[in-house]
Amino acid sequence: MATQLPDFMLIFVISCLGFISLCKPILGFIKWVWVMFLRPPKNLKHHYGSWAIVTGCTDGIGKALAFQLASKGLNLVLVGRNPLKLVATTDAILENFGAQVGTRNVVIDLAKTSGEEISKTMEDAIEGLDIGVLVNNAGLAYEGARFLHEVDSEVAESIIKVNIVAATWITKAVVPIMAKKKKGAIVNVGSGSYGGFCSYPLYTIYAATKAYLTMFSRSINLEYKKIGIDIQCQVPLFVATKMTKFKTSSLFIPSAEMFSKASLRWVGHDEHLCVPYWPHSLQCFVLNALPDSLKDPYIFHYFLGMRKRMLLKDSKKFRTKVNNNPTNAM
Repeated sequence: MATQLPDFMLIFVISCLGFISLCKPILGFIKWVWVMFLRPPKNLKHHYGSWAIVTGCTDGIGKALAFQLASKGLNLVLVGRNPLKLVATTDAILENFGAQVGTRNVVIDLAKTSGEEISKTMEDAIEGLDIGVLVNNAGLAYEGARFLHEVDSEVAESIIKVNIVAATWITKAVVPIMAKKKKGAIVNVGSGSYGGFCSYPLYTIYAATKAYLTMFSRSINLEYKKIGIDIQCQVPLFVATKMTKFKTSSLFIPSAEMFSKASLRWVGHDEHLCVPYWPHSLQCFVLNALPDSLKDPYIFHYFLGMRKRMLLKDSKKFRTKVNNNPTNAM
């Protein structure tokens, strides 16, 4: 009996550890189903305020988010560089939602304006408004896969200004309003190029700016959460927009409208970094499970192929232009 008892205890301990190990993924899956499909979204207007700011709102995810926010009854401050596109977006929103939604347009080129000037412009534009939600969606990337030294200096500067400087200074302008009333929600639209899942060679500057947004969101969330401001970075993977060049949507490449609907379900919840669209979440799970030694060479090879196709396309365009030039016939 004395020898059987330690054996029994050993089997019992091993069984308990096995049960705990089994429970962890099961509970994780149950939580994933809850937050992706069953958890009710917050009433943003009730929780935070009657106005929302959306940057980069004339195309893609930003435009779709503006429409989704309007459908929830929020008034909109629309921020963009093209006044004609802003007016067209405003007209489309008013056509869909009528007088129930108020709008205010802010024309500003985030790539050519200093941080302090951006902040001052935003402060003047939102003075007296009950700002409840800020969506820092404006983003810029260079076309085609390129090595760092091949990226035009002006393009690199613009990417840093739009993706980092503008988001920082607009947030700096809005936070005091939210802090004063002790409530608000800030959403920084990140990217799968930096969600911590893998490296992103040949788009290095873009990915690095999105890494900044991830840390920026994580840190200021801790600074302001106790006074009622909920801050998160949302991570889309490929979405069918002008930036990604995908023209048709699918299960794993949603339209901007599909992504925006998933996005609003997450606003105001505890996750400082989240992947709102559930098929993207599955992709991220797989990416996290794979070792870097397998992912990195594959991704680099894939983007090298994209770069080669880009250079070939540019070469064909150049030859066509030369051949169509009448001076060549002389």
